[in-house]
Amino acid sequence: MEVHLLDGTYELFRHFFAVPSHLDADGVEVGAVRGVLGTTLTVLEDGATHVGVATDHVIESFRNELWPGYKTGEGIDPALFGQFPLVEDALRALGVQVWAMVDQEADDALAAAARVAVGDPRVDRVYVCTPDKDLAQCVSDPRVAQLDRRNRKLLDEAAVREKFGVGPASIPDYLALVGDSADGFPGLPGWGAKSAAAVLARYEHLDAVPEHAHAWDVEVRGAKKLAATLADQRDLALRFRELATLRTDAPVGTVEEWEWRGPTDELAEWAAHLDAPALHDRAERLAARRAEHDS
Repeated sequence: MEVHLLDGTYELFRHFFAVPSHLDADGVEVGAVRGVLGTTLTVLEDGATHVGVATDHVIESFRNELWPGYKTGEGIDPALFGQFPLVEDALRALGVQVWAMVDQEADDALAAAARVAVGDPRVDRVYVCTPDKDLAQCVSDPRVAQLDRRNRKLLDEAAVREKFGVGPASIPDYLALVGDSADGFPGLPGWGAKSAAAVLARYEHLDAVPEHAHAWDVEVRGAKKLAATLADQRDLALRFRELATLRTDAPVGTVEEWEWRGPTDELAEWAAHLDAPALHDRAERLAARRAEHDS
C-alpha cells in the first residue's frame, strides 16, 4: 500500500499564480480551486489509493506566539485567501481526506500523517508531495520520501543530504542557523548554507556543537566568529529550531480513513459551481473503473 500526502496550501498558491482567473456565478475567484481539484484527481488517476490533503485553514499558528516575525496572512491577495475554505469543501466533495489546520500548520498535519502511516505495517511507501524544505525532516528510508511532483524530483535520505548537506534529522537545526524567509525567521548572522551544512554534517544537532571553535574538528571558514555568534545567540537558535520542527501530534485519523472510495454526491454541485463539469465526469469514471477492477 502507498500513501500520498498533499500540501494543499502549496497547491492552492501554485495554481493561483499559474492558472487563468475564473469567476463563479457570484463573481468569486475560483480558478485555483479548480486547479487543485484537477491536480488531486490526476494523483488519483495515476494510481493513488490512500490520499490526504493538508491545508492552512488560517495562516497563523502557535508559532506566531514563539516569534513575532513569523508568517501571517497579511499581504495575501484576498482573491487567493478566499479560496482556502472553498478548496477544503471541494476536496471533501471529491471524497478526499482533508486536514484543515488552525492551531498548527499544514506541514504539521503532513508530518503527523507520515508518522501514522509509518506505524501501519501495511504501508510500503509514503510520498509527502510538496517541495517545501521543512518536510525534508520527515524523509526516512526506505518508507518515507518527499515528492516534488511539479519538478518530478523524489527525495530519499541520500537526496536530502545532497541537496542540503545534512540528513533529514538535522533539517530543523539547519533552518535554525540559515533561517527560512518563507516562514519569517532570519537564522543567525553570518551563518550560511555551507557553514551550517559543514558543522551539522559533523555534529548533527545544535546541542552537540562545541561552544568554542578550537574544539571543532571540522574546517569552516570564519569558524571563530560563527562559534561566538552561536554561543551568544544559542537560545535564539533553539527557538528557531522549535519553529522549524514539525509537530507530529495533529489528529489525522487512520490510514483506512484516507482511502479514496469515490466522490460524494456533493461533487456534481461543486463541479457545476466551479463551471468544471469535467472534474465530476473524471471522478465518476475513475470510481467506476476501480469498482469494476475490485469486482
